[in-house]
Amino acid sequence: MEYVQERVTTLHALTDHRPDAPTDRAAVVVPMTEREYGTLAAERVLSTLETVDPARVIVPLRASADRAGPFAEWLDGFELDVETLWCDGPRLASLLEARGLDGERGKGRDVWLALGRALDEEFVVVHDADTKTYSPAFVNRLLFPLGRGYAFSKGYYARVEDGSLYGRLFRLFFRPLVRALGDAAPGRQPDVLEYLSAFRYALAGEFAATSDLASRLRVQRGWGLEVGTLGEAFGRAGFADSAQVDLGRYEHDHRSVEGPTGLADMSRAVGEATLRAVEDAGVDVEYDDLGERFREAAATLTDGYAADAAFNGLSYDASDERSQVATYAEALGEPGPDTRLPAWGNAPVDPDKIREAARADLDAVRGSDRIDGSVTGDAQAEPAPGED
Repeated sequence: MEYVQERVTTLHALTDHRPDAPTDRAAVVVPMTEREYGTLAAERVLSTLETVDPARVIVPLRASADRAGPFAEWLDGFELDVETLWCDGPRLASLLEARGLDGERGKGRDVWLALGRALDEEFVVVHDADTKTYSPAFVNRLLFPLGRGYAFSKGYYARVEDGSLYGRLFRLFFRPLVRALGDAAPGRQPDVLEYLSAFRYALAGEFAATSDLASRLRVQRGWGLEVGTLGEAFGRAGFADSAQVDLGRYEHDHRSVEGPTGLADMSRAVGEATLRAVEDAGVDVEYDDLGERFREAAATLTDGYAADAAFNGLSYDASDERSQVATYAEALGEPGPDTRLPAWGNAPVDPDKIREAARADLDAVRGSDRIDGSVTGDAQAEPAPGED
């Protein structure tokens, strides 16, 4: 049984043990979009969290005005202290614009809004809502290192489903990109690349942090959230205060390569976040031949994946994998403007104002005549078109 340590402390699921962890001092952030509404996976996640009983559950919700109300009603049906934070309302948008925080909307922005609300608790856990194999042990495992003095922990798991290897964006884009960057570095590999390489599933959506660390993280607005968080954790927690934990069997929805929310689009955000994290750590990236080095690294890795799949009797489409590599190579290039959201420790807005604006927006679309909590000062906004 495998129990090798990386440069970051690596905790393995050698048994089915559910470790003791400070769940009663943690806020669990579960970002959701309209695609999770009423699904069996999201139902399982929330029903399981009822047995975990964390201090709070915060659901940053990205949904249209006509779906936000019914979604919130559905969330209210669980026996949890759920705070639904609707991220797409006009009052919230006006508040953020007034504070210079307007910009691209995406998963990272939603999680950032929720992190501000989660800082009242000692610990914060973030994970996705599309997990078909969700277990109450997941929260405990993510929190366990924090209860032992670590500041940051990241989940990992093998993406093997339906007789095939998944985790394609990680295997075919992130891993060869980090290897290509390391191959170009003269002498000893930079610490930031060793740090990124140490995480066995760097693009997993599951992580936990102390509220102190969470308050100091700048956050990518979109799909670069996960690797951007790793880059921030490297600078603020480092090897000594970081851990990764084996979450065991973990299955969730798969995305197509093409399309507006497909892996090709995601690769651009992941690539920019990775390169920005490396540059933030002082590494000079050689962009002229990065694409060539990436393809070479990916070719070596795909040979390894093919052998591993055959070793385990799994199906493996080498031609399709190489085609995806070619698609991802198109995403490589210097990062564009830095649009990261600021760390909450020095953000120009109060999380309570975020909550007030989001609550007022949600009450409005739910047809409520009563605003639960006044909307005053910075949280006020002009009525949206069609509103009285």
